[in-house]
Amino acid sequence: MLLGGSPGIGKSTLTAMALGNLAAAGRRTLYVSGEESAAQVRLRAERLGDAALSVPAVAETAVDAVAATIEAERPEVCVIDSIQTMRAGEMNGVAGSVGQVREATSAVIEVAKRSDTAVVLVGHVTKEGSLAGPRALEHLVDCVLIFEGERERSYRTLRALKNRFGSTSEVALFEMRSGGLTEVSDPSARFVEEATAAAGSCVLCSMEGTRPLLVEVQALVAPTEIVPPRRIATGIDRNRLSMVLAVLARHAGISMSSSDVFVNVAGGVRIDEPGADLAVALALASAQRGEPLRGAGESPLACFGEIGLTGELRYVGHPERRVAEALKFGLAPVLGPPAVEALDGLAPHATLAAALRAAGAKTPVRAAA
Repeated sequence: MLLGGSPGIGKSTLTAMALGNLAAAGRRTLYVSGEESAAQVRLRAERLGDAALSVPAVAETAVDAVAATIEAERPEVCVIDSIQTMRAGEMNGVAGSVGQVREATSAVIEVAKRSDTAVVLVGHVTKEGSLAGPRALEHLVDCVLIFEGERERSYRTLRALKNRFGSTSEVALFEMRSGGLTEVSDPSARFVEEATAAAGSCVLCSMEGTRPLLVEVQALVAPTEIVPPRRIATGIDRNRLSMVLAVLARHAGISMSSSDVFVNVAGGVRIDEPGADLAVALALASAQRGEPLRGAGESPLACFGEIGLTGELRYVGHPERRVAEALKFGLAPVLGPPAVEALDGLAPHATLAAALRAAGAKTPVRAAA
């Protein structure tokens, strides 16, 4: 398995806790550190508890020595942190180069198969967020996991990009605390508690893999004299934001061509699905008006749906799970596209203009002085 993530995101903490849990269950484990000394690994383990302290650790960068250790110890699970620090003695070039990473990975895979050891390779990422090293590295392994989040925020997301022996639709959410990473079993409750019914805010009923997740989408529209105006998106795709702004101007009469636009998914969560379009549009329209959307009483408005270029609301997957998650927290009715079957709590609308009218965000405000 290949586990990638930004520096400081918690990859070493996650793998150390996983090995600690396996060791506590009676499994043979091994932690190979190429970036830290054994004393530094122990400092982290002391923070994580007695289970992590029971994991054997070795600080080594020579891949031949690592392979020999795996052969001798025969662990059931081994973590190599990180594969970019491993160096094959017969190869030229510094550790982390394309040739070194490919050779080191091949050597580790060979010994893992021979010793029947499950190996987790911790990998670096580039400044764009993709896994560093040769693309062949992702083809060599059986599973590719991405550990992502913002270091300034406490929430972390673990998602699978590739899995030869299972599903890639499962997503795990963790929270970083003083004692390590803690799984968040009900993340929707955290985000809904912090959501408000203020102008420019609404709740998105999203899907993270097979898990419904309620997150707050916030928008701010401010007049500007800068040409072109700024378009800042945090937690959603910036190109998707540009498309929503264009559809709002063309099919809803809400133009923001002379305003700076800021959109943020609260909590540091990133949403990559098209079902977030309607939430972004409603939050922007509410921010433009300066008035909150019409929800259920004092609750924020919940919605989901993909927006087409002709202004229609398009079907997105798992509408019943999205609506059920919103109803669990008293967020009804939920605005969305028409479903295949009638759903209690869903207020279906065929077009963006109809959804805006239902949310009370149709009429544009006058231009700011």
